[in-house]
Amino acid sequence: MAGSGILEVHLVDAKGLTGNDFLGEIGKIDPYVVVQYRSQERKSSVARDQGKNPSWNEVFKFQINSTAGGQHKLFLRVMDHDTFSRDDYLGEATINVTDVISLGMENGTWQMSESKHRVVLADKTYHGEIRVGLTFTASAKGQDHAERVGGWAHSFRQ
Repeated sequence: MAGSGILEVHLVDAKGLTGNDFLGEIGKIDPYVVVQYRSQERKSSVARDQGKNPSWNEVFKFQINSTAGGQHKLFLRVMDHDTFSRDDYLGEATINVTDVISLGMENGTWQMSESKHRVVLADKTYHGEIRVGLTFTASAKGQDHAERVGGWAHSFRQ
């Protein structure tokens, strides 16, 4: 599988996020997500005062330059924004996007509808779930997607 294209990540929401005991009352967390594909990283907005069931509804785009072989993984690090101290790590979800990319390469585009993924700590303990949808669109030969890569919020809360 070789080629390139754009992977769109639709970060929908999360449910049942749990923090560390020293965080105090769980309703006080202000979660955000750092979405990473290889060396590319995008950061969601902070869901202020939304606690353990935040909603983002944001789309992020990643440039994919695929070479034969290898796994394609997307990492979603869930963080708690703290104003006066270092942000706290709440957990991480890993999504294998290899099939979405290869099917997109074959068909021109491929969509994985919104689905839930476990948010876990390094020891695999469950810390909630996050809902994400994916779309991969293959580049036409010679087409440059550089201008369309990045992230923006589809938020109606402004």
